[in-house]
Amino acid sequence: MNKQAYQKLWLIFAQTVTVCLALIFVLRLLFPNLLEGTLTKKLSAVVVKYAEPSLNISLAGSYSPAVKKAMPTVVNIFTSKKAVDNPHQKYSDDPTFRQFFGDQSDEQDAQSQPENSLGSGVIVSEQGLILTNNHVIATADEIEIALSDGRKMSAKAVGTDPETDLALIKIEADNLPAITFASSEKLNVGDVVLAIGNPFGVGQTVTQGIISALGRNHLGINTFENFIQTDASINPGNSGGALIDTEGNLVGINSAIYSRSGGSMGIGFAIPATLAHQVMDQIAIHGNVTRGWIGIEAQDITPELAESFKLKLVQGALVAGVMRGGPADRAGLRAGDILLTIENKPISDTGSMLNLIAALIPNQKATLKIARAEQTMNVVVLIGRRPKPVSTK
Repeated sequence: MNKQAYQKLWLIFAQTVTVCLALIFVLRLLFPNLLEGTLTKKLSAVVVKYAEPSLNISLAGSYSPAVKKAMPTVVNIFTSKKAVDNPHQKYSDDPTFRQFFGDQSDEQDAQSQPENSLGSGVIVSEQGLILTNNHVIATADEIEIALSDGRKMSAKAVGTDPETDLALIKIEADNLPAITFASSEKLNVGDVVLAIGNPFGVGQTVTQGIISALGRNHLGINTFENFIQTDASINPGNSGGALIDTEGNLVGINSAIYSRSGGSMGIGFAIPATLAHQVMDQIAIHGNVTRGWIGIEAQDITPELAESFKLKLVQGALVAGVMRGGPADRAGLRAGDILLTIENKPISDTGSMLNLIAALIPNQKATLKIARAEQTMNVVVLIGRRPKPVSTK
């Protein structure tokens, strides 16, 4: 190529570049976001596509750390009861019997096999102590525990407390993961809680909710009631499982549900961890629970009763009856007296009265403030030992 042709080619190239730059300048001037938007979108797409989440950052709102901490401490409980003879077997050929009870052949075959039930429990010590509901094991002849790591072991009952529906059982194992207790007295309505258990036998499950109410009583579930109410789903099989806070600490033992269908309706009840700890300690040391008792029957104060007794507040417990020869009788309490405080702790209703009396130590004196004939007075009572409930096993 000669020099003149080379110069001509270079001139064409320079003019083309100049025209392109001028065109870009004009487009940039007239449409400033046109090219920038296109480049930004392409760059963002590349970043999103290849971005990798950091493994060291927890997702906001995730309860995974709490669940990982508590879940290994929750066990599944399988119980069995030996089959009993069918008392109706000899009548099974009677047409009248069949009319009301149907064909009993299937029932008889079923009764030849052991009965099985399913619940949950919480490991409370590394040495194999497990806390659960009394009703989970109350009628069991054999108890089997399934740990979260898949191991299965037989368990024996250490002691039970039907009046709070708690039981302590033990397996022969060491170095087990144990739950950390939280103070249930620091709970507030609206706090987030998680329920861990084995509902319907499907396997270990976690549900989430909030605390709906505290101090629920008069439910007719237990003698001593001070339930945590939660809307975290608690279904059959969850009984005895853990109710934990967002840090994985035990705040309650799942105990009961309100249901018309057998499934969760958003109203579940758990025994507070503080009460469960007290009962557990007594069972572990003594094999049973010792409670205070004064030998009275009481009823709640209604607005009508408060007006008739000229009380300023609708609170306290009306003494409806006094057991002859009991601690209250010996101290001079009468039917018609109104209990206002026990050891300076106010009585709101019969539920709180029962709990306060139960917390007193037998064979020690306690001061009760009562209202009688529109006057208040103190009565000193020597506390007795609450009789053990009659076993129905």
